[in-house]
Amino acid sequence: MKPAETYIRPVHYYETDRMGIVHHSNYIRWMEEARLDYMLRKGVDYVQIEAQRVLMPVTGVSCEYRRAPRFGDRIEIATRLVFFNGVRAVYSYEIYLAGEDTLLANGRSEHCFIDEESRRPLDLKKRMPDISGIMQQITEADSEPVRRRK
Repeated sequence: MKPAETYIRPVHYYETDRMGIVHHSNYIRWMEEARLDYMLRKGVDYVQIEAQRVLMPVTGVSCEYRRAPRFGDRIEIATRLVFFNGVRAVYSYEIYLAGEDTLLANGRSEHCFIDEESRRPLDLKKRMPDISGIMQQITEADSEPVRRRK
């Protein structure tokens, strides 16, 4: 079952390599696109966070490639906030051919919250308690697997 928060996009020609398949670096970009879309749909706008001089750098990212999409395919990315404690956030991703159960890749990104000026870690619970509360609710609501495999 697909969650409501899937992000669908086409595979663009410029994202492919000479073999006609998507270059591996694009999956990380797609995960970022899907994460921003997912959070916006959940009520957390990164523009609002950054306006408060809070940055959310990536501290780790991984992607396991299973099958390469090609130009002209449409992909669907299921995103989930799997961990949040106010200082760190972890997202998981599953990338499918749109409308199918063909898993193309799955990944994970880890982030922390830092003050824009000092570049020091901060606790979002103290700095932006309203946003922190929403993110905590998202984590609790999304505790189930992204998609159930057949």
